[in-house]
Amino acid sequence: MNPLNPEDTQDLKQLIEFLKENQVAEFELDRGDLKIRLKMAQAAPAGISDLASLLANARAAAGQAPATLPQAAAAPVDPDAGLHIVKSPIVGTFYGSPSPGAGPFVSPGDHVDKGQVIGIVEAMKLMNEIESDATGEIVKCFVSNGQPIEFGQPLYSVRLG
Repeated sequence: MNPLNPEDTQDLKQLIEFLKENQVAEFELDRGDLKIRLKMAQAAPAGISDLASLLANARAAAGQAPATLPQAAAAPVDPDAGLHIVKSPIVGTFYGSPSPGAGPFVSPGDHVDKGQVIGIVEAMKLMNEIESDATGEIVKCFVSNGQPIEFGQPLYSVRLG
């Protein structure tokens, strides 16, 4: 087995961080006999040491020396880090106001209380009120009026408080 040298390990860590920060779910590298495929789990990404071992094993199996990985660009600090995300509890069509032409339930900058209606999801011709599961300030709405949405899809980010 051909272990990674410290420089290759650092390059791999930078690549993985770049992929995580840019929410890349899958990455594939194919250089002749060396083939690497990474698939990030949403709940708990694989550890750096597990991926480094995978890379070393792939190189050893291909009979190749460690290759230099591309340098990842430094990502800016995410201003939305630490915000609470309100997600859709059902599949359907999202509506941000109680009726066409009416003002939105909430907008960025509005204060919401836990249990307050913040949207409607139409599913099978039934209108389901979506309530905030947190108290705080609406920072961002991730969906637009009339947009089809999936179960668990982010709807709003809320700064708790």
